[in-house]
Amino acid sequence: MSEALAGNGDCVVLRLEDQDGVAERQWDRFVRACPEATFFHRAGWRHVIGRAFGHDSHYLYTREGDALTGILPLGHVKSAFFGNALISVPFAVYGGCCAVSPQARDALMAAARELARRLGVDYLELREREALTTGGQVKDLYVTCRKTIGSDPEENLKAIPRKQRAMIRKGIKAGLRSHLDTDTDRFFRVYSESVRNLGTPVYAARYFSILHEVFREDCEILTVTHDGRPLASVMSFYFRNEVLPYYGGGTVDARRFKGNDFMYWELMRRAGERGIEIFDFGRSKKGTGAYSFKKNWGFEPQEMPYRYHLIRSAAMPDINPMNPKYRLFVSMWKKLPLPVANFIGPLISRGLG
Repeated sequence: MSEALAGNGDCVVLRLEDQDGVAERQWDRFVRACPEATFFHRAGWRHVIGRAFGHDSHYLYTREGDALTGILPLGHVKSAFFGNALISVPFAVYGGCCAVSPQARDALMAAARELARRLGVDYLELREREALTTGGQVKDLYVTCRKTIGSDPEENLKAIPRKQRAMIRKGIKAGLRSHLDTDTDRFFRVYSESVRNLGTPVYAARYFSILHEVFREDCEILTVTHDGRPLASVMSFYFRNEVLPYYGGGTVDARRFKGNDFMYWELMRRAGERGIEIFDFGRSKKGTGAYSFKKNWGFEPQEMPYRYHLIRSAAMPDINPMNPKYRLFVSMWKKLPLPVANFIGPLISRGLG
């Protein structure tokens, strides 16, 4: 049975329990049908977060009679380095409430704030793709980049600005090849080198194998090779009519052969041919290289109003590599031998959320 937490008239707030498979299937049916929902609202994320990182999840939902009317997935991330937070959704770029009525949304938010106070967290964070709730404080830092694609590869290529299109053609002329990959270890070898070079602690290899296991055909790896050697690799998520390249990177040689440009083009081409209509380039911080790279593809950044309800903290968190206090750490991390970075990284990154 699911545990009742609160109520608002006929609207009852409950928590998804570990063994409640019926409620979990209803949850995912609601996610598929609700326009506000994203891939990161799926119930499978709580299993991923628990198995890969050991964090507790509190997945709240509302009922009015027999109908499920709203959901709010929350993960509780506690770290000695980065604080104590209740996040919707940790390790994801989107989150927050999805509801069919103001009553359901209000009930979920009231229950979330009460849960945050009871857990004694520093703050409650809602990673909203668009402004869905009110209150708290909003951080002006992130944008998302999404655009429509078609089924014709030539039309999709023409829609990309000329300079970026030239980068893609260089990759094609270099003889690069793309392959759908089921080997998360091969993906991890490329990805871990890429994030080390950026000065960022990598997640454990096990995390990516769990993602591939939990989401199955909706989690796909595409790897780019040159003369049989992997240059770049990306793990993407599929949701409804959208594709989201989520974890991607390339080796040092990828830059020389335009491996990353070719990789994202190949993903776009393949997705369009299978009927996908939205290419979601995901979250970027304003003013970063990733932000500029996506604009070069012709994407128009859309503001994302991440919302914070402060509980014990006096200010919104600032946990990102652009924070000057992490500058020395980032510089030192780039110089670590890859085996050392891959050993230490997961101990740190599990607390980043």
